[in-house]
Amino acid sequence: VNSYGKDLDEKIDFADLLYKINELDGDFWVRFITSHPKDCTHKLIDAIASCDKVAKHLQLPFQAGNDRVLKAMNRGYTSKDYLDLISYAKQKINGLVLTSDVIVGFPGESYDEFLDTIKLVKQVEFDNLFTFLYSKRSGTPAAIMENQIDDAQKQIRFDELLDVQRPITYKNNQKLVGKEIKVFVEGVSKTDKQVLTARTNGGKLVNFRGDKSLIGDFVNIKIVSAKTWYLVGENKI
Repeated sequence: VNSYGKDLDEKIDFADLLYKINELDGDFWVRFITSHPKDCTHKLIDAIASCDKVAKHLQLPFQAGNDRVLKAMNRGYTSKDYLDLISYAKQKINGLVLTSDVIVGFPGESYDEFLDTIKLVKQVEFDNLFTFLYSKRSGTPAAIMENQIDDAQKQIRFDELLDVQRPITYKNNQKLVGKEIKVFVEGVSKTDKQVLTARTNGGKLVNFRGDKSLIGDFVNIKIVSAKTWYLVGENKI
């Protein structure tokens, strides 16, 4: 997504586009996914920080924490490059919610190299991770690489990564308990028709009891408790 503009005659990049959208009238939030670290610039981070209608959420996949594996993936950046971007974003964006993608078990990845991914996750403390077991995709260089990792080993690493991330996600959610925040109401819970579902500016899921007429509106919610994967709120109306 943040490669936008490179094939246009007009000199405009994704950050410029966000600034233009932010000037439009109306009460709305702009979300975007997924950014590529090699195209994530300080200018883009500055745009997220300064545009009040752009959600303070950065989905920035790092995929692996080891530089050799990143090179094999042809990602175009190092772990230090990635961490430098995250450090800048945390400094600039107030209330930043950070999420990322990770691939576990890329061909040839040793367990020690996998531990570099664990180290990075602990250092950044993402709000959430989208984790994937590597699977062969026909026609890609990785599909014919040697040292393919067996499914059982990939699953062990996958579970280990989740065991690290879950308490971090829970801890970050706990920081919102007791706060009154603005949310956008999306719909009705699939498990309880008396409960509405909403999203914070940073994209966190909030469940609260309220009238269906609120769907499609912004409302102020007090967060009364936090779970690992969602928040529980009370309608302040």
